[in-house]
Amino acid sequence: MRTTRSALEADWLGACRRAVKGLERMLAESPSTEQRALETGTRGSGGDDTLVIDERAEALVLAELDALHKEGHRFVAISEECGEIDYGDAAVRVVIDPIDGSLNAKRGLPHHALSLAVADGGTMADVEFAFVYDFGPGEEWCARRGEGAWLDGVRLDPALGERRDRDGRLEVLGIEAADPRWVAASIDSLVDCAFRLRALGTIATSLCQVAAARFDGMVTLRDSRGVDAAAGQLIVREAGGVVSFPRCEQALGAPLDANPSSPVVAARSLQTLRRLEGVPT
Repeated sequence: MRTTRSALEADWLGACRRAVKGLERMLAESPSTEQRALETGTRGSGGDDTLVIDERAEALVLAELDALHKEGHRFVAISEECGEIDYGDAAVRVVIDPIDGSLNAKRGLPHHALSLAVADGGTMADVEFAFVYDFGPGEEWCARRGEGAWLDGVRLDPALGERRDRDGRLEVLGIEAADPRWVAASIDSLVDCAFRLRALGTIATSLCQVAAARFDGMVTLRDSRGVDAAAGQLIVREAGGVVSFPRCEQALGAPLDANPSSPVVAARSLQTLRRLEGVPT
């Protein structure tokens, strides 16, 4: 049997890229909202109604994990739809959201992404490899702990800073979980700290925008799930940004599972992170 280290060093990037090709074909076969809106009649482990495209996407990703398992690699997979799958070693966790931004995918809106993270423990701090592919612009984001982060093969510059308007507010702040009720509850703080808001509809992709300093920061206005944030948060950190999960005892202590545990906050500087942690959620 191969070691835990071997599983961490498996060809995760290759597996992710093969999954992307399958997902692109699957989405192309169901291009209309009518086709993509079909539901299975069940709920995923994260609590959302499962779309047929969610189920098919998960099957494509799990097929790649099956292949790695047949090569001798051992791990546990945690996916938004089916929950936990034992591939032989709980010491390595593979955290998957086959389509982060399913509502966007259903409606034909650009940002929806495959998010996959590989970790040697149970929290965000333990993520070693991260991959996000945004099917709208066709952008591939990836990171390895301690080695950096890349966008389409070009290393992201960790020295990139944030931009502010004349009043000192962040030029562009990303928000997620944009239910009008949650926006209303946070609006005073958002007015104070941001010149403009953007809501892409996918936590994984929004985190990547902070990694590239396209967003000056981002905050979810409700608790996020491990499957949504696991990959993106490492990409931010390896690109020179900072991340926290304020409801957890440790900044990166959020669990790698499909349950909501804490808002996720990301920024290009620690000062801005602390300011965004004060946004009511």
